[in-house]
Amino acid sequence: MSDGPKFPPEMDMMRLLADFRFPAMPDMEALAAAQRRNFEALSAANRVALEGAQAVARRHMEILQQSMGEMTEALQNVSPGANPQDRATQQAELLKASYSRAVGNMQEIADLIQKSNAEAVSLLNRRFAEAMDEVKSLMAKQGS
Repeated sequence: MSDGPKFPPEMDMMRLLADFRFPAMPDMEALAAAQRRNFEALSAANRVALEGAQAVARRHMEILQQSMGEMTEALQNVSPGANPQDRATQQAELLKASYSRAVGNMQEIADLIQKSNAEAVSLLNRRFAEAMDEVKSLMAKQGS
């Protein structure tokens, strides 16, 4: 059992603390509301980041499926009876096309990630600016 101070059950400590004010003490309700908005902004940014990660994963899977289909088709289209020089030319063309698609796909994935990150950071930046305005407002109230 705790050896700390014992308070009667009818004593509402939160009400007592809310009523307890020093001249330099900030408005606790405004401070709590600001913290709530901070957590809401952080939650929104996390949600945007998660949705972005899910979009990247979905697109990555689509690209993988598309690539496997294209590779299967390409292997079937390589002429087995062609002379070695023609086969080498076909394979080089396939490799070049595959490389171009891979670079394009990587750029698309990078763009998706960048967009998601930019949205999340924008939410946080906006909330930070609001929080700084709130701090200024609280300080101005304390000064008067």
